[in-house]
Amino acid sequence: MDNLPVRFGLTMWSHNNWQQSFYGSGTKPAERLEKYASVFHTVEGNTTFYATPSVSTVQNWKAATHDDFKFTFKLPKAITHQQMLQGAQGELTAFMQVMKPLHDRVGQWTIQLPSAFGPDHLNHLKKFCQLFPKEFPIGVEVRHQEFFTKGEAERTLNHWLIEQGYNRIIMDSRPVFSEAATTAALIDAQQKKPRVPVHAIATAQHPMIRFIGHPEEEKNDAFFQSWLAKLPQWIEQGKQPYVMIHTADNIIAPELAAHFYRKLQQKSALPDLASFPADDGNSQIQMF
Repeated sequence: MDNLPVRFGLTMWSHNNWQQSFYGSGTKPAERLEKYASVFHTVEGNTTFYATPSVSTVQNWKAATHDDFKFTFKLPKAITHQQMLQGAQGELTAFMQVMKPLHDRVGQWTIQLPSAFGPDHLNHLKKFCQLFPKEFPIGVEVRHQEFFTKGEAERTLNHWLIEQGYNRIIMDSRPVFSEAATTAALIDAQQKKPRVPVHAIATAQHPMIRFIGHPEEEKNDAFFQSWLAKLPQWIEQGKQPYVMIHTADNIIAPELAAHFYRKLQQKSALPDLASFPADDGNSQIQMF
């Protein structure tokens, strides 16, 4: 039974820059997911956006995790971006068949849509979601500006998501756009990450926040303050939010996630995170 009030995680589980700070120097790449899953509750399965994994890879992911861990796999971009959800039943069926060993460890199947997917395409989304079994949890991320104006397009989208019990994924990229880009990480992030308003709405039981942090740790606290107010409200209402912490280059993402989790613990009763594997279990996570 899933008793966690909130699930915290990152955009990835494998990053070479985390070798010393998170995994521990002796960790092999094939061991990273298991160590990641010993600390965090979920992960954004970004790898499936670019390519469908092999059957053996999916089996390895299952073996490396436990029943209380949840993935939030993105659907392949061939379906969401190239085909814009049209005529994609065959591709979806094939993808879901490969992923079948992990179906019970998926917190949400993420439908991330491009900025070109606007209100005129909403019926495509409705028809596409009918291809999923009713019990499959779905999260939808839109990027077209019309879905952020609080007008008819956004109201229509939100009402449909609420009716269906689908989660609207919330992008919070404010930190990376908070100043002129003077570093390679910020320049890259400002070129690639969407800049959309933050609408903190829960359309279903598992609202997901994708927080893209500034690469300098101390510049993120001000932007997380509103979430330290909103997340306890959702938890009190019986919802289980997902919080995915990124940074512009993801180098400090584990530390930033642990930092924000500790701050949230001051607002809500949450179990402690385990120590980072690099701490070899002898100390609590070191905060900045």
